[in-house]
Amino acid sequence: MKQKKEKRRSAVERRTSIMERLKKAADPIKGNDLADEMQVSRQVIVQDISLLKAEGKQIIATSQGYLLLQKAQSNTIKRIVACNHTISETEDELTRIVTCGVTVLNVTVEHPLYGEITRSLMIRNRSDVTKFVENLEKTGASLLSSLTDGVHLHELEADTSEKIEHAVHALKQAGYLL
Repeated sequence: MKQKKEKRRSAVERRTSIMERLKKAADPIKGNDLADEMQVSRQVIVQDISLLKAEGKQIIATSQGYLLLQKAQSNTIKRIVACNHTISETEDELTRIVTCGVTVLNVTVEHPLYGEITRSLMIRNRSDVTKFVENLEKTGASLLSSLTDGVHLHELEADTSEKIEHAVHALKQAGYLL
């Protein structure tokens, strides 16, 4: 019985450490990196993250790792854009957006059976685009937009409306806007 309490206590301490690490991180942290730091399996981290989410912690899983959502600054502008393009144009689409100083917060598709499916992206710069595309190629996974013949929404965020307008213009020029 005493051993179980010690395990629970160490699990609580581990989740506290995960939260502290996420609060300090400016960029997403990979589950494998957290597992190495905490000296546990990645599956234990996945379970810990699930428990933290169940407690109401605003943790999101992005393609680059886990990220703690901070309260949005009141001076950020958000806009949803509807796009349509091929998988091979994904890198160009994302690069056009981030080059304008705009973050791609997420992607949403309208599935005929499940309704709206939204996944967090948090792609802020060209490095994030490169990592996303490399991960796409490495895993051979399908994009959500493949479920809807390339049609999808992106929620964009920037510190000025001019940056958002510039990104929208860049998408329009490429023929990616619906």
